[in-house]
Amino acid sequence: MAKSFRVLYVASEIKPFLNDTYVSEIVRMLPQEMQKKDIEIRILVPRFGLINERKNRLHEVVRLSGLNITIGDDDKPLIIKVASIPAAKLQVYFIDNEDYFKRKTVFKNKSGKFHKDNDERILFFCRGVLETVIKLGWSPDIIHCNDWMSSLVPMLIKTAFSESHLFENTKCIYSLYTNEFKEKLDKNMIKKILEDEEIDEKMTKSLDPLDYSGLLKIASEFSDAVIRPKDELSKKVEKVLSEISPKKKLHTIINDEKSVESHYKLYNEILN
Repeated sequence: MAKSFRVLYVASEIKPFLNDTYVSEIVRMLPQEMQKKDIEIRILVPRFGLINERKNRLHEVVRLSGLNITIGDDDKPLIIKVASIPAAKLQVYFIDNEDYFKRKTVFKNKSGKFHKDNDERILFFCRGVLETVIKLGWSPDIIHCNDWMSSLVPMLIKTAFSESHLFENTKCIYSLYTNEFKEKLDKNMIKKILEDEEIDEKMTKSLDPLDYSGLLKIASEFSDAVIRPKDELSKKVEKVLSEISPKKKLHTIINDEKSVESHYKLYNEILN
């Protein structure tokens, strides 16, 4: 019988709290199925303004809130909320901050323009996730990062959060999807990351260029495994994937009836 372990799912969205997307469906399905295998799970996503708090019965977890996360020259309050998906017996934690997540859009404004502060939103979210796990006192065996919003988590647990015993033996998996964005992130993103003294400049080298491919590179570099879709991706993304070392770190998982077992097998492989 397989040994029980803990998996933290970090993602940009989860069904039914945001409009149905491939990412939200996967992040909804995987934890539910893994829970059936006696795996202990936690789920953390951003509390985007499009999420109806009253309808979804979100409420603040006071004991987890109250921390300030420094981004640039500002201290941003970290608010943690929680809600349940009764049908799946799942509890979801939400990372919230009025400046970053109150707006009624996700990554682009109503005119279709990429939010200028998406770089800060990524950094705040990824740091907020790890600070919340520390507050929970819960040590994950695996952190499964889904999509580019979570791309800095693997680097952060090996740098800024490396002193925490909770992440001492944690493995990271990064899943990318078919939602590449073409815009550039803020030119000062690396400077903002380096304000944390625990992070050396060479650790952020792969982030350049500051775009989707940079996020994929830094996530891949610090992850123990990378999951790609079967779909053919852009030439730029395929080039990044072709340069992943060692090659065995890269896995293709097809979203079919074998998807859950494929993920479960990978989880066990990286833990052994």
